Formats: sequence, structure tokens, C-alpha cells
Amino acid sequence: QVQLVESGGGLVQAGGSLRLSCAASGSTASINGMGWYRQAPGKEREGVSCMDRGGDSTAYADSVKGRFTISRDYAKNTIYLDMNSLKPEDTAVYYCAVYRTVQDMCVIWGTYGFEYDYWGQGTQVTVSS
Repeated sequence: QVQLVESGGGLVQAGGSLRLSCAASGSTASINGMGWYRQAPGKEREGVSCMDRGGDSTAYADSVKGRFTISRDYAKNTIYLDMNSLKPEDTAVYYCAVYRTVQDMCVIWGTYGFEYDYWGQGTQVTVSS
């Protein structure tokens, strides 16, 4: 089992920045990939970004490419999502999630129906215009 706890959400003006954190505990040695997804009211969940275990492979949804950066602190077992140039359409609950299967490259949540194994409770990000 892996437990994930997100933090860092909040209210920010358009153009601003936020850093989301996700602390992992439990069987973290079983993690081979990690990522973030989000869900806005009335919309489907959207995969945002992913990173493989070694950090060599990262990927981003087109909607956030160039603005968001995923990273990981191995010593702290923490995953980050740095969000810059935020837009009102980025408003959503953000979830971090991890998966155990080994992949050639990291897989963004929801790609071709790919399922992650564990996810956190989410953190709200609200971007005002």
C-alpha cells in the first residue's frame, strides 16, 4: 500500500504561481511512475503530468505544457508540481497518483485507459481572473 497526501493548493490570481506537494509513504519502493491529474466541476478528469521512477521520462498535457513542471525529491519521498502562468481554466481539484507497473516511458493518467494504483485526497486550486 502507498499513501499519498497532497498540499499546497489555494487561491491565486491569473498569471500567478503555486507549488503542489505530494508526500508518499508506505511501500514507496513499489512505485515505478507518478503523476498528477485534475478534475474541475462538471468536467472529466484530466491527466496533467507524469514522471517515471528515475526521473528520466516526463510528459505533460498540451494544456499545461510549458507552464507546469513535475519533479521529485527522493530523500523526502515527495512529488511536486510547479504551476506557473496560471489561468482560470486551471481551476480544479488536483490529485497526485502513482503506479507500480514498469513502462518504457511514464504514462499520463487516463492515457489509453491506463490506470494508476494509488492516489491522494486532492487539493483545491482556484485561479481568479
